Amino acid sequence: MQLFDTHIHLADERFDGDRQLIAAALPDEGVGLAVEACCDIRTADGCIALAESYPHIYTSAGTHPHEAESMTSGHLLTLEKLLSHEKVVAVGEIGLDYHYDFSPREIQKRRFAEQLELACALKKPVILHIREAFGDAMDILNAHRGRLSGGVMHCFSGSYEIARECVDMGLYIAFGGALTFSNARKLVEAAEKLPLDRIVIETDCPYMTPVPHRGKRNQPSYVRLVAERLAQIKGIAPDEAAKITFNNALELFNIHGN
Repeated sequence: MQLFDTHIHLADERFDGDRQLIAAALPDEGVGLAVEACCDIRTADGCIALAESYPHIYTSAGTHPHEAESMTSGHLLTLEKLLSHEKVVAVGEIGLDYHYDFSPREIQKRRFAEQLELACALKKPVILHIREAFGDAMDILNAHRGRLSGGVMHCFSGSYEIARECVDMGLYIAFGGALTFSNARKLVEAAEKLPLDRIVIETDCPYMTPVPHRGKRNQPSYVRLVAERLAQIKGIAPDEAAKITFNNALELFNIHGN
């Protein structure tokens, strides 16, 4: 089984003690490819350095909604340069987060729209972080409908109806550890009804650890548990779920030759 973890955070400080060991071991643990999700332009160089060190790791570049208030117009110029790197495959993670509101909502919306515009101009897919903000997020995304070069709704937490709207817009839906939780009825319904060719899987490590490892640090190898749960929901073999989601991720990030 070869898996594609579409969203990891190995650059997180919780991996400071064993980052290189985990990164190097990914292929042996069945994780053929992974994307390191950047959250801040100021940390993008570290994400790129990680991707440069391992052929099986790619990365993104962008400013997370938590950091939107610290973003300046100069950051967009820097972001444009970063996105020219061959291992930077997406703009992200970008979006809106109304759960924490670490940045004012109007600023979040403005920075989200600006980064979407850049993604459209450069024909790069987007990694979307949307939390308790689907109304405003869908309005902004719809304003860019037809110009986006695809993208993924990371750590999806909405209803099937919202997921269907995202798919109709050309986006993929990413399911992570939450799909394994006992109270994940809404996510299970969405996974059950969505076409498998629009689904990818992720860990979001070190966060969102799946069952039975909840309470521990999440890691990329646990993406196998998400694939197994998805396969169970879809009534297919885990190997088939792994293969299809792997190919979906290649298409999403426009990665060839793997």
